[in-house]
Amino acid sequence: MPPAPVSAALRRIKPSPTMAMTAKARALRAEGRDVISLSVGEPDFDTPQHIKDAAIRAIQAGHTKYTDVDGVPELKDAVAAKFKRENGLDYARNQITTAPGGKAVIFAAMMATLDEGDEVVIPAPYWVSYPDIVLMCGARPVSIAARLEDGYKIRPEALAAAITPRTKWLILNSPSNPSGAAYSRDELAALADVLIAHPQVWILADDMYEHLVFGDFKFHTIAEVAPALYDRTLTMNGASKAYCMTGWRVGYAGGPADLIKGMANVMTQSTMHASSISQWAAVAALNGPQDFLVGFRKSFEERRDLVVSMLNQARGISCPTPQGAFYVYPSIAALIGKRAPSGAVIDTDEAFIGALLEAEGVAAVHGGAFGLSPNFRVSYATAPAVLEDACARIQRFCGSLS
Repeated sequence: MPPAPVSAALRRIKPSPTMAMTAKARALRAEGRDVISLSVGEPDFDTPQHIKDAAIRAIQAGHTKYTDVDGVPELKDAVAAKFKRENGLDYARNQITTAPGGKAVIFAAMMATLDEGDEVVIPAPYWVSYPDIVLMCGARPVSIAARLEDGYKIRPEALAAAITPRTKWLILNSPSNPSGAAYSRDELAALADVLIAHPQVWILADDMYEHLVFGDFKFHTIAEVAPALYDRTLTMNGASKAYCMTGWRVGYAGGPADLIKGMANVMTQSTMHASSISQWAAVAALNGPQDFLVGFRKSFEERRDLVVSMLNQARGISCPTPQGAFYVYPSIAALIGKRAPSGAVIDTDEAFIGALLEAEGVAAVHGGAFGLSPNFRVSYATAPAVLEDACARIQRFCGSLS
């Protein structure tokens, strides 16, 4: 049989490295290997009971049919209320969209607006899907490398240098996957000053980890900090991380009505709407009790502190303390050129991750997947005892390099 045809769009992209490593760890476990996976980006807590109950009620009430492509009115109202209550942003129903996950929101926004030759500025390290979504749309991702000494946050002058007449979007993820870095109000204001001077640039604020910030850090989003950017900002969020609903697939966003309409047009011919049952569960999540988030944050902050402390005790690893999310992004610059007991040379962060998995059964994701090397990403969304075991294995592996 002849091979299946492959489009130019498909040739421009690659499979998600995070999902690939998670699948590899699962396969090794199935073979009987003792593997700890620190590669998956989802909370290990169960979906709160009141949200599950709302989904059951939706099924029993017959809410199992098609909905409007960008969500039931009740969910749009719940999203608008959330934006007003937590972010001080006012959106009407026609300025709100919901979708089957945050990735679908991003894809619809890029597909609705990008043409060949357009550029999208993406700070690195970045979530692995951003550049591939841009490439699939025929546009060009432009990466800005953030520095460890700046806490993996870009400086205003770097943003200004990256913008050209072809720049159409900036994607700004705070707190960040993979680094956990989060921008303060003052830092966002400084970036906003640059963006105000470039009126052709739209901003996608990916706030998916908004509720996972630690210590005294206070979350802000750029349209809140800089109202002058409101009319060209898409503020995106979702139920996955805060409400432990990764598998339910509900993302949402607020933005200019004409952009929201264009995104709905894309969705009519692609993803359609989020599951009707998931939508009603998300209504309960957004409108229901939020007090569980306090304990949720406390658990993740304790895990962060454990992982940061243990990784910084590993030879050759430098791990900054992130402000949010549930990831750390340690540097292994001091380990490049070392040799593992197997004889493998650690010449890249991908080689480091491969040798670590082989020697100690710890699965993480190499920094090259996120656009900034030599690093690796650890997700600490798992039990503290498992994290302690995994970090002890990483310490042992680093100590074995020569």
